[in-house]
Amino acid sequence: MYRALRLVCMTRWLRIRFGRIIARYRGQKIREQRAELPPPEDAIDGSTNVAPVPRAPLSQRVASAIERRRIYRDVFEIGLVALAFLLYFIVRGLVVDRSDEALANAQDIIDLERSLGIFWEPRLQELVLDHRLIVQASNFVYFWLDFPLIVAVGLWLYFCRRHEYTVARDALLLSGAISLVIYNLYPVMPPRLLPTGEFVGTIEKYSDLSYQAQSMQAFVNPYAAVPSLHFGWAVIIGGAMVLTMRNPLLRALGFALPWLQLAAIVFTANHYIVDALVGLVVCMVGLALAGGMQRWGYPWVRGLFGGGMREAGSGN
Repeated sequence: MYRALRLVCMTRWLRIRFGRIIARYRGQKIREQRAELPPPEDAIDGSTNVAPVPRAPLSQRVASAIERRRIYRDVFEIGLVALAFLLYFIVRGLVVDRSDEALANAQDIIDLERSLGIFWEPRLQELVLDHRLIVQASNFVYFWLDFPLIVAVGLWLYFCRRHEYTVARDALLLSGAISLVIYNLYPVMPPRLLPTGEFVGTIEKYSDLSYQAQSMQAFVNPYAAVPSLHFGWAVIIGGAMVLTMRNPLLRALGFALPWLQLAAIVFTANHYIVDALVGLVVCMVGLALAGGMQRWGYPWVRGLFGGGMREAGSGN
């Protein structure tokens, strides 16, 4: 009964949303056809000659064309974000042959945690390995509440809360760019790959889901442990859910998401605790840069295009 109700609500939402898009597109086509009609013969000066209108700069004409055709802009935006994430995973997977350096850096992380008294990962995983339900739940959170959830929330924000979508999108992409630099400068072997055998990779052992599958090898860097974007991006997406959604269950999920991911990255032996702290710092920097884009970056772009495009970061 609950699933049927959800299906009905989702179908109704899709019909309304796409109906508005089609209506907007048809209205724009009508306005364009009217604009192409020849000028009236009874001009003000009694002649049929109309003074030519100066052509706008090319950049302004392109921006105006994108703004007029909203449906094309939607496709362009989604394609742009998809391309950005694809490039992120491709570049991230380029550095896979530095195992010795990654192992040495992992040992440095462990030594740091021991000095801080927070090297709790072996004990925490030992506590949950005998509880298959917790292990499977951790695997689910780590895999499905990361990139698939980002895509789902991103689509909802794009169509319903455009300003918040722009901020979240910029924060994710900027923090991802910063992380790519760190991954290449400082590769770190995750706990599950340590040769000591102290940790168990629960996703590979207990689930059919894995980022390390053969078909994903070209997109995966096994030594991209620091920073943990699983945790950092969970903070951004969870915050967006809390701030923009009205459903109390979804808001509760948004509030709990960072804590669920923090437990999942440790229980699955994919990250160290320090990884999560670094991931949080990187994503907060990305969020601050996204705020700077709203205040200074997008106004500069609008000025550059001569007002041909409405506010890119305002949600219009």
